[in-house]
Amino acid sequence: MNDPYGFDAYAPAEIARRIETAGVAKARLALVPLVMLGILAGAFIGLGSMLFVLVRADATLGFAASQLVAGCVFSLGLLMVVVAGAELFTGNNLLVLAWAERKITTAQVLRNWGLVCAANFVGAAGLAVLVYLSGHTGLAGGAVGRTVVRIALAKQQLPWQEAFVRGVLCNVLVCMAVWMAMAGRSVVDRAVAVVFPVTAFVAAGFEHSIANMYLMPLALLVQSGGDAAGAGAVTLAGMAKNLAFVIAGNIVGGSVLVGLVYHFIYGRSTEA
Repeated sequence: MNDPYGFDAYAPAEIARRIETAGVAKARLALVPLVMLGILAGAFIGLGSMLFVLVRADATLGFAASQLVAGCVFSLGLLMVVVAGAELFTGNNLLVLAWAERKITTAQVLRNWGLVCAANFVGAAGLAVLVYLSGHTGLAGGAVGRTVVRIALAKQQLPWQEAFVRGVLCNVLVCMAVWMAMAGRSVVDRAVAVVFPVTAFVAAGFEHSIANMYLMPLALLVQSGGDAAGAGAVTLAGMAKNLAFVIAGNIVGGSVLVGLVYHFIYGRSTEA
């Protein structure tokens, strides 16, 4: 009855301590499990992206309904990361809490981010290959494949400023989802915490770098098979440009606007 947050959830200051502790463990994780967990996270986000495309391929849905439902099903990816356990680059931007408390070094943060981001790409792109080989993109008379290419083209054509800012806003919501999930003590708690912020960023059209690591390689595969003739051309250079600016935006949104802000509020250096 004395818990002001209800449902036996951890209070915000306790969440900060838990994320610091998790950040130290993540930064010290050995190479092989770190990479394997990173590959899993990329595949998990790819599975959410696969469902996202299925919804977007349905032309009978209105714009708002399509965006909201697509966002809701996309949350599967982050929920799997949070509950099953995996290393996701965008969520790991919260390592800055442990770094700001001087519990881990800059080199450890950069090692984690670099290895996890690369492993996420392997997992996401690897899933894209499997999904393509399964014939999934041929569903609905090829509408799924055409939708993938259309989405990837729109991402490729984003001006760099928009890609960066959309990346910032996306990871504010993703890291808030991770932050709130750390307040929960059950799978249901975590699911509720994850679904709404993730639905919001997807519905708003913000940019998640790891989701793009699934969607854009899949679009390249669809094009290579001639399944999206006339839809335009997604290129490796276009994918690299998008990922560069979106990754930069994700880092600013997650590490600065969430991680460092909460450090200034709940960091031990401010407790006095």
